[in-house]
Amino acid sequence: MKNYTREQLAAQPIGYWSGAACRAVVGRIRAELATENLTQPHWWTLNHVAGNPGGWNRERLTARLSPFDDQDTDFAAVFDDLAGRGWLAEEGGALTLTEAGRAGLARARERTGKAHVQTHLGITTDEYVAALNVLRRMIENLGGDSDLP
Repeated sequence: MKNYTREQLAAQPIGYWSGAACRAVVGRIRAELATENLTQPHWWTLNHVAGNPGGWNRERLTARLSPFDDQDTDFAAVFDDLAGRGWLAEEGGALTLTEAGRAGLARARERTGKAHVQTHLGITTDEYVAALNVLRRMIENLGGDSDLP
């Protein structure tokens, strides 16, 4: 990575750099998920259902995930796809992962974990936390929600 002066870096637009970072990180995650024929909304669904088995129904989970979606996802189609694969079961409206769903989630976690490790190369935990807090402060300054998702 090329070094620049403090003044050069301070003059850079945060909108560009935060967007470039988002595209790079999310692009890498989406590429890893695509190897399992999953999208990010599939990933979110699997993680949420795994974290609260039987605690989600379609309506509540759609409401929870929609704010994070930048692709106008049809969540009903995502749920149907996962059910069609035999990864997601629905009983009395409650969503749970099947054994195949837990195995698929484990594979996806391994892949996204590799992306996470690569993303953090050469960055200390303190640097990462500081970067997040700077972004959170900017969001807060502009009237956005800086709470953790």
